[in-house]
Amino acid sequence: MMKKTVFFLLIVCFVVAGILLFRPSKATVKEKAKEQTVVVYVSEDQVFSEPILKDFERETGIRVKAVYDTEEAKSTGSMNRLIAEKNNPQADVYWANEPIRAEVLRQKGVSSPYTSPNAGDIPVMFKDKDGYWTGFSARARVFVVNKKVKEKPESINAYTNPRWKGRSVITNPLFGTTTSEVAALFTMWGNEKGKAFMNALKLNGVAISTNNGESADFVAAGQYDFSLVDSDDAVNRIRQGKEIVMVYPDQGKDGIGCFIVPNATVLIKGAQHPKVAKRLIDYLLSKETERKLAFADCAQIPLHPGVKLPPELKPIGEIRVMQVNYSEVAAKMVEIQPFLKGWMGL
Repeated sequence: MMKKTVFFLLIVCFVVAGILLFRPSKATVKEKAKEQTVVVYVSEDQVFSEPILKDFERETGIRVKAVYDTEEAKSTGSMNRLIAEKNNPQADVYWANEPIRAEVLRQKGVSSPYTSPNAGDIPVMFKDKDGYWTGFSARARVFVVNKKVKEKPESINAYTNPRWKGRSVITNPLFGTTTSEVAALFTMWGNEKGKAFMNALKLNGVAISTNNGESADFVAAGQYDFSLVDSDDAVNRIRQGKEIVMVYPDQGKDGIGCFIVPNATVLIKGAQHPKVAKRLIDYLLSKETERKLAFADCAQIPLHPGVKLPPELKPIGEIRVMQVNYSEVAAKMVEIQPFLKGWMGL
């Protein structure tokens, strides 16, 4: 009986020792939790990006720590922070609301190449050839035209046509997607023709608004006949029943095409959580994420073929797209800043 008791006690001791030996320490548990966390800086509007990131958390169990741009520092806030943190990166992923800043990060050595398996059928022009950024879910630069206007503008050159003298409005070209498109035009046409276009636009009495939404509202109210805005600004007001129609510019055989502004994903060089960072990038580049963003109020155009989209939007394959190199557009945007400031009288 005594031998059985001693034997039983020995077994208990071995079991307890095993539990203590193999039980993960608090430090190990903390390290595991850290491995299942991804830090993402976001310049896409929080109201649209946060639900996507919450879905990723729910579906993968990976915690997302998101840092969103403020409205005042839209697009540039996260980019400047990433550049400042280059030697001690705090973010793993950057979700840019356009590719120009993503390209700036590549040029400054802040990003790291990663080619997602979900990037295969995204058109080549919407991703960096070496994988430093990949585009998804785009906005198109379109005209909003008041419904009472019988002759609709069909080209960006309508801004210089005497037919619409004093009847058009455009967002301040020093900011946002208007800056990007002007830089794209300078890239396509060259500086001389680009400057001539901007000066002709001013001579034709174009009005200047503070943002794309304000431009769209001016047109809906009948204060101006048309304006160049982002497609989400147009779609939102059409859904609200405003007195506007949306026109994709320069769609003819010889047209320069419509400027497209995709979101972009970037893997940060020296990311602390590279494995889960790549999983987040894969998720953002999925067809399902593009479907969700197409039907959200941001009304973004999927870059994957075959993704379902709302009736207000055209598939990317049915749009004549402005053929530009976003790397060249990024460099041109910096180059023409002094001209644009002078054009605005600053």
